Amino acid sequence: QLQLVESGGGLVQPGGSLRLSCAASGFTLANFAIGWLRQVQGKEREGVSCIGTSDGSSYYADSVKGRFPISRDNAKNTLYLHMNSLKPEDTGVYYCAAQARGGSMRYGESYNYWGQGTQVTVSS
Repeated sequence: QLQLVESGGGLVQPGGSLRLSCAASGFTLANFAIGWLRQVQGKEREGVSCIGTSDGSSYYADSVKGRFPISRDNAKNTLYLHMNSLKPEDTGVYYCAAQARGGSMRYGESYNYWGQGTQVTVSS
């Protein structure tokens, strides 16, 4: 059974850092385009930091470029989101998701497999 399990969210002060993890089971992460999407109240889930397979493609939302690098540990079959210089507007539920058939990395509708989400709150 294909499963994604996120961890690492929490409450952090502005300027702080967090690392989110997404452990995959039932499939090989390296074979899928995969990413982190954020949902805030009243809005659709949108891509934050996403990477393709072996083609080197990636997507970063303008608001996080240079602050939220994404990485994948193929040996551990785990995806990471390194969140630096956090701002209150980064607050939301962060989901790890994978695409089965490709599509825009920005939009949640392109993703077929989802984790349960982890809350990130940036507040003083």
